[in-house]
Amino acid sequence: MKLLVLGGTAFLGRHLVEAALDRGHEVTLFNRGRTNPELFPDAQRLTGDRDGGLEPLRGRRWDAVVDTSGYVPRVVRQSAELLRDSGVYAFVSTGSVYPLQAGDRSEEGPVERMDDPANEDVQAHYGALKALCEEVVTGVFGSRALVVRSGLIVGPFDPTGRFTYWAVRLGRGGEVLGPGDPERHVQFVDARDQAAWILDMAEAGRGGTFNVAGPSRPLPFGDLLSRCPGPVTWVADQFLLDEGVQPYTEMPLWVPASVGRLNMPIERALAAGLRHRDVDETIRDTRAWAESLDGAAGQVDAGGRVRRPTALTPEREEELLERWHATLG
Repeated sequence: MKLLVLGGTAFLGRHLVEAALDRGHEVTLFNRGRTNPELFPDAQRLTGDRDGGLEPLRGRRWDAVVDTSGYVPRVVRQSAELLRDSGVYAFVSTGSVYPLQAGDRSEEGPVERMDDPANEDVQAHYGALKALCEEVVTGVFGSRALVVRSGLIVGPFDPTGRFTYWAVRLGRGGEVLGPGDPERHVQFVDARDQAAWILDMAEAGRGGTFNVAGPSRPLPFGDLLSRCPGPVTWVADQFLLDEGVQPYTEMPLWVPASVGRLNMPIERALAAGLRHRDVDETIRDTRAWAESLDGAAGQVDAGGRVRRPTALTPEREEELLERWHATLG
């Protein structure tokens, strides 16, 4: 299969390209050449810019295109229309297209909308812009559009530090702050599993819209944190909110019911062949990668956007635990 990857050297794209090369596919990378340019010497490289610098792609066709770096509809339209004669166009979207308070988070559920569709502020309108990008891709490619609504993508090379926080924290031991309800389910997907599934779908020429998260069976937060050798102290949602702890960012995976929910049904993707490795493998590999960076995980360059984790420091966690214990007398 001749495969074009828009991006391909940061996190999910990196895992996808590695898997595609391992499968013997002919891979072409199109990016600005700024992020990990030394990777994948066996892949063809085309240098350009998604926004107005697509000339190296003109007049060419690929069996499949994977777009890991599309955030703005106007920009995504440029690549989609230029590559419309290619096969499957896999667009990596997000579960953030669903409103936080949405009751229906299935693939047919309502998505975020913008009052001003011309607004390109990705930080302020991330989910709504991704939803518009989906519409662009499906409008151009029809049944050949593969829309991948990702949950939290985790694993080695993660630039966000979100799941990495828990992988490292569980290995450190000591008293752990467990946020909220230990029975609340958490979702995430190993980037390597998502990459393998996208390739499977591309090889089969399959399109459609899919929620892609994991694990395959519901995972309570308490089960995840039970892997810590030290004790876990579960702290009430409202206490953490009153202390100014930011859900999901400062306290990864934690989304109080009063804020909303992020979990999505994934039965459609499971029926289409999505498979997950063991959670312990993801934790072990993520921790090993993070420790190899000597604390620099937050400095990983994600396609030109350096994301610095805001997760709890050990000092902040200790302070919150002391305050919580004080409220219990």
